[in-house]
Amino acid sequence: MKMVPPSGSPATAPRGILRPLSVAPMMDRTDRFCRLFLRLHSRQTLLYTEMVTTQAIEHGDVERLLGFDPAEKPLALQLGGDDPAALARCAAIGEKMGYDEVNLNVGCPSDRVQQGRFGACLMADPGRVAEGVAAMREAVALPVTVKHRIGIDHLDRYEDMLAFVDRVAAAGCDRFSVHARKAWLSGLSPRENREIPPLRYSEVYRLKAERPRLQVEINGGILDLSAAAAHLERVDAVMIGRAAIDDPYLFAEADRRFFGAAGEIPSRREIVLALLPYLDQWLARGHKLQTLVRHTHGLFAGERGARVWRRAISEGAHLPAAGPSTLLAALDRIPAEVADARGAAPGGASSGAAGLLDQPVDVPANLLA
Repeated sequence: MKMVPPSGSPATAPRGILRPLSVAPMMDRTDRFCRLFLRLHSRQTLLYTEMVTTQAIEHGDVERLLGFDPAEKPLALQLGGDDPAALARCAAIGEKMGYDEVNLNVGCPSDRVQQGRFGACLMADPGRVAEGVAAMREAVALPVTVKHRIGIDHLDRYEDMLAFVDRVAAAGCDRFSVHARKAWLSGLSPRENREIPPLRYSEVYRLKAERPRLQVEINGGILDLSAAAAHLERVDAVMIGRAAIDDPYLFAEADRRFFGAAGEIPSRREIVLALLPYLDQWLARGHKLQTLVRHTHGLFAGERGARVWRRAISEGAHLPAAGPSTLLAALDRIPAEVADARGAAPGGASSGAAGLLDQPVDVPANLLA
């Protein structure tokens, strides 16, 4: 058995660039349409796929499951599985396809995931997680990271999490993304597991303080960039989840605030206009507008016209003739001072959405509906 390096340091130096901000992988949320929409807000924030199981990749349509547009990068592939050999093979597929990182899900508590013996239940088997990380790290040159909870069921002391992290760190994990809630593997739904167990940020802070050589990212209940900035005083990176869906425009200022970008942030109008060519290409291949734009409902969250925008998209996107004009009509109903508002930066033109989709969008033929 490998010895744990002193102070929980990784067995080898971390790979890749540490990005201070990311959007969490979310099932039925962070699909390729959502990711492209979020990328129009921030060029630098790390994005994730939904969790994709190794079994699905090895027995399914890889292009349909893992295909993405280069505009979505930097982009991480999140895998679900517990077989080290399968994880290594799928990580290699992800690397060949151009992903920037491979992440292992050790946080999902759903019954279906538990039946597959992966997700949060793997926190009870750190040796298995370590074997998976070691196998993937051997197979690819990409960063290999783990997203996990602070604990599960009654295995929820700080010392239990520390033992898990130390074991996996010894296998070469490049970053630990820690959801600061425990998970109950029975009795709570996945949604309840995101809301009912209390947040315990102090334990994630303590992990970073006691293992300073590890890369530690915090996740859970973080709703805006000011909260993210406060967490960054104590940890290396911040992962934002549901708030990215409920209020995506909060990421419009992320590049300037956390990545040193110059210039103005994009307005909401610019984001909508930049999205239209992408929609045209997918609609031409048979996809429905409601699938393409369901992630845009929160674009005007907290602003005048937010309800009008949501209603126009909800009621119009499912109609047979729905298309880019549906979004333009909805945009016309938003007060101009809201649609065109942006944060100003000294000097420079917009560095946000404008021009991001100037190049043709690659839509693989076998992804067509």
